[in-house]
Amino acid sequence: MFVDIHCHLSFPEFDQDREEVIKRMKEEGVGLVIDPGVDVPTSKRSIALAHQIEFIYANVGLHPHEAAHPVEESLFTELSALARLPKVVAIGEIGLDYHYPDYNRSAQQEAFREMLRLARSLDMPVVIHCRDAWDDMLHILSEESHSAMRGVMHCFSGDTLIAEECIRKGFKLSIPGTVTYKRSLLPDVIRSVSLDDILTETDAPYLAPVPWRGKRNEPAWVRIVTETIARIKEIPLEEAAEAIARNTGELFRLPT
Repeated sequence: MFVDIHCHLSFPEFDQDREEVIKRMKEEGVGLVIDPGVDVPTSKRSIALAHQIEFIYANVGLHPHEAAHPVEESLFTELSALARLPKVVAIGEIGLDYHYPDYNRSAQQEAFREMLRLARSLDMPVVIHCRDAWDDMLHILSEESHSAMRGVMHCFSGDTLIAEECIRKGFKLSIPGTVTYKRSLLPDVIRSVSLDDILTETDAPYLAPVPWRGKRNEPAWVRIVTETIARIKEIPLEEAAEAIARNTGELFRLPT
């Protein structure tokens, strides 16, 4: 069974053909999808979709782009209530993103800390988005560290040194379709870490793998990501898929 631990299947990009997308996913052997929220409305949609379909689960999150200004306490209260609903398996996606010039560093960092503390209070894993912010990310994780901290670096884009540091802090690395791109650093990262520390995702509708790069991504193509990992690791596809499914089940406390 293939697993997509980060797929925005509840986003509007799939409103016209969601049933067909799910059918193709099942035909390719994808048996588990986690749909992350990025704010209150999308978290609600993720939960609603998870309640409709047995093998889809939800995350409750606050994307760093939603922290362009200091976040009101009432929003965290609402996210906390949503996180307690059935089929919510993690807090995410949350994190830091300094890619665009108008980002608000202090607002992002405070929102990130609040969401990490929410995850701690609920004993839930976190799904972290990090772009152009690794130093601050790792610093905050060190400051907010606790014995039960665990989670995944969604759409991992760091090098081998960053990968090692994330793993030391209790995080797994989620590999997206960018692993198939010519200039990707991910093959080196995959070779350097244990298969036990790897998960797979599409981040659909974004980041479609080769040969569909530039098209709308979809969960069926997580199989391509898993096949690529198996080739890099020089192991059978079945071995890679079984290990990744096991990693997913252990992290999110799900049957796989």
